[in-house]
Formats: sequence, structure tokens, C-alpha cells
Amino acid sequence: MKKKNITYVIPCLNEEKTLPLVLEKLVRLKKELKQYNVEILVSDNGSEDKSVSIAKKYGAKVVHCKERGYGAALNFGIINANGEIVLFADADDTYDFLESPALLVEMEKGAEFVIGSRLDGTIHKGAMPFLHRYLGTPVINWIINLLYSKRGNRVRDSNSGFRCFLKKKYLEWEIESTGMEFASEMLVKALRSGVKLSHVPISLHPDVAGRIPHLRTWRDGMRHLLQILIHSQQLFYYTGFTLFWIGWIVTILGYFTGIIAIGPFHIFGIHSLTVSLLVATLGQTVWAIGLFLAARKIPELKLYSKLIHLSEDLLFWYSARMILVVILLFAFIVFRWWRNSFQLLDLEKEILMISFLSVQILNAIGQTITAHLLKRT
Repeated sequence: MKKKNITYVIPCLNEEKTLPLVLEKLVRLKKELKQYNVEILVSDNGSEDKSVSIAKKYGAKVVHCKERGYGAALNFGIINANGEIVLFADADDTYDFLESPALLVEMEKGAEFVIGSRLDGTIHKGAMPFLHRYLGTPVINWIINLLYSKRGNRVRDSNSGFRCFLKKKYLEWEIESTGMEFASEMLVKALRSGVKLSHVPISLHPDVAGRIPHLRTWRDGMRHLLQILIHSQQLFYYTGFTLFWIGWIVTILGYFTGIIAIGPFHIFGIHSLTVSLLVATLGQTVWAIGLFLAARKIPELKLYSKLIHLSEDLLFWYSARMILVVILLFAFIVFRWWRNSFQLLDLEKEILMISFLSVQILNAIGQTITAHLLKRT
């Protein structure tokens, strides 16, 4: 039987303290995994210490990624890997490469993408910050599963940096992220493609004393979140649509019913209507985020597609008519004010509704024009 080729990819930036520990394990594995042709590849990201010479000393293939970033280094290493199966983990020895055969076993069972799950395995004391373990990773797991996972393909450790996959599948995903958010983009695109996903419990060890971590919690956490949301037009479409109509239905209901007392609470007064109209405006803003995403990618919803592909002459005339509507709305208020000899008007609810409606109309014009500008970039 022909041996399969596997490549261990290690992204590296100034890891002279821990790289020897990692490479010693991989050299040992290379001898033990006789059923595979094993390649060890270090993707250097501009190290200024002895990392490159150490890698060469252990017989690793070294490639030099000029573009800075964790994701850039990984992507460059994977592209240059000779293996049909690729397995990567960090050079800081927090992941134990000696556990990698368990991931390969899952690949042999038919998986196309295997994640080493820290949350299902052993997290040694001091290896993972409290917020990462109990807030960051579980929340990102939940969001990814909510938006992209299908039954039987749920993610259990979205931020794990210990992964194994088919290179041909990876190339289909066309990963673009250059930073830590690479991990989330890879997961989202893999799930959207219907990949056969599996998990294996692994252990996580603390950093070596004195090592400067590359991860910046809040910056990288926000990058992960943005990378996850960028592929979810439907989330913004339906969330925004729901908020917008809830806001306006409550407003119209309150306008016609007047103030209603429910126990100690009095609702549908001017304050309640202000809140409901703010909810409607928030909904429009959320909906527009999905429109902007659709403008930069392929529109996934019919209304987004219609607005983005609206011809320029129609865009102009629709905008002009909507501006005319705003002018007429305010002309109505001025007219009523004039009829009242420019005295105080008892039209608080009407003025409030007209003001918010006008803002939303102008927002709609601006948001549609912005989508057309984004389409052209």
C-alpha cells in the first residue's frame, strides 16, 4: 500500500526557547509513524533569534513568510506543504505533538478536518486564562454553531490551534485572514462547505516562563467575532427586519390606542414611542450591515440582490422621490404650525413619528448608495 504524505506545519516567530522541544517530538514521531511519509515544515515569520538555524539543525524544511501574522505564516506553510494531510500546531510547546496520532486516526476513519479539543481534554493549571476558557471560547463556539453548524457537525473548541485536515479541502476554502482570526475563518468556511468534522480530546500546557505571547485577548477576540459575522448576511437581514417591524408595530399601536395603564406602568406615551422608534431605527441599521456585506460578496437574499443590482438611473429617481417624501412630511408640520399662527403645537407624537421616519428614509438612501459604492471597490 502506498504511504500517505503528511506535513506538520509550525508557524514560528522568535521561538528559540521552545522550538527545540517541539522539533524533538516531531523527529521522534517521524520515526514512529512508519505508515506515513512525514514532512516537518517550519513557516518562519521573520524571526530575529536562532529559530531558523534550530529548525534546520533538526532537519525541518524552512519557508520564509514575508507577510506578518499568525494566519499568514500558517497559510504560507500549508501552501508549501508536500503532504496530502496537513497537521499544524504552535511552536510554543503548549500543544503536545505526541498526541497528534489520535488526530490522524480520525482522518483514517474518514474525517476531512479534525480539531484537537482542549475543552474535552486536559487543560493544565495556568495554560488557559479564565476568560478564554469560560467566556471567549464558549461564546465563539455558540455563535459559530448557531450560524453555520449542521446537525452532527458542531464545533466544540473553535479556538484550538491543533488541527489536522486534507490539503485539497483547505485550498478550496480560500482562507484570506492573516491574523489570529485565521482560525475562525477556517472553521466557518469549512462548515459552509459541508466538511466532515471530528474532534479529539487533547491536553494544553502553560507557556514556558519568560516567553512573550503573541495573542492579544481583546483585539484578537474582536477580530474573531468580525470574521465570523462577515459570512452571515442572513443574521443581519432577519434580525434587522424583525427589530424594524416590532418597533413600528408598537409605535402605530401606541399612537392609535393612547396611553394604557398596566399596574404601575403607563405605556404608549411619548417615552414609550421614542423607545419603539429607536428599536426600529436600530433594526434598520442592523439590516444595512447585511446589505453592506452582500455588496462585497455574493448577495444571498433576494431583497439585498435587488438593491445592489438596481440600475443607476432607478437609484437616482428612487432617491429623489424619497427625499421629496421627507420634504413633504416636514412641509406638513410647517403647514400645521402656520395654521396655528406659529404657536405651540399639540402634535408631539406626530412630530416624533415624522422625524424618525424621515431619518430612516434618508438612512435608506444613504445605505443603498453606500452599498453601490462598496460594490465598486
